[in-house]
Amino acid sequence: MSEFDVLVIGGAGIDTIVRVPELPMPYADSVLVDPVVSYVAHTGTAVALASRSLGLRVKFVDFLGEDEFGAMVLRRFEQEKLDFSWLPSPAGTTRAVNLVAADGRRMSFYDPRAVPGQFLPEAFYEGWLATTRHVHVCIAWHAQAVLPAVLRSGASISTDLHDWDGVNDHHKPFAYAADHVFLSAANLGERRDAVLREVLAKGRARTVVATDGACGAYLATGGSDTVRHYPAVTPPAPVVDSNGAGDAFVSGFVSGVLGGADVEECVRRGLVAGAFACTVHGTAERFATETDLLAPPR
Repeated sequence: MSEFDVLVIGGAGIDTIVRVPELPMPYADSVLVDPVVSYVAHTGTAVALASRSLGLRVKFVDFLGEDEFGAMVLRRFEQEKLDFSWLPSPAGTTRAVNLVAADGRRMSFYDPRAVPGQFLPEAFYEGWLATTRHVHVCIAWHAQAVLPAVLRSGASISTDLHDWDGVNDHHKPFAYAADHVFLSAANLGERRDAVLREVLAKGRARTVVATDGACGAYLATGGSDTVRHYPAVTPPAPVVDSNGAGDAFVSGFVSGVLGGADVEECVRRGLVAGAFACTVHGTAERFATETDLLAPPR
């Protein structure tokens, strides 16, 4: 029996969130804003905690800076009792500054703190890889190197390409290695359906999902040329922050896959989990539980 349901590789860091009246912001020398808050966040953190909230057994591994921000991450994970193992990065902890508008939309200024040639040694994670059912690989620079070992393990794989334009070469190894591929429709435009089909044709994906905020999500599956649209669900409370919504969608969808649900139910779970995340300030402060996903639609 596997020790973990999900192994998350990469994506720990800090988000500093600035709440602004609107996006885009008109130029001004200074703008009075609500208190600026730094949160333990980033995509791996959100997928790990959202999966934990849904009852999955989670292991999380990444690089982390030996700095005040890394200490923040470690304190939060200790409080959450999240099983996290890390190696020190000389560049420090990955950070982002996110502008969040009153309607919940965000714009992220991402500082990856990438170190050329820095990769997680296979000996560091191979034991956990051998005892997990599913691996979620974040698109951090260093995480690309884990893909061959993950493929050899036989575990199912997911990845989130975020706002990929369908062209950038950095994302392609992740897109073509994963069984379940997620991305935002933000930069796809009229090429959306073609990009989803291309991922299916060139990789090993069984499902490819483009999330599109209040417009819902678009699903392509192997063996079909049809891209299906699923409307968004109504959030259970006012929308305040879209940070973490895509990660919550991933966790809702993957939890359905691991539970043996059909693809329609997986999408529904993703939409409900993503909508719930939009009602909470911060990227990874609170996520839907299984009870929330089973609540009747509003």
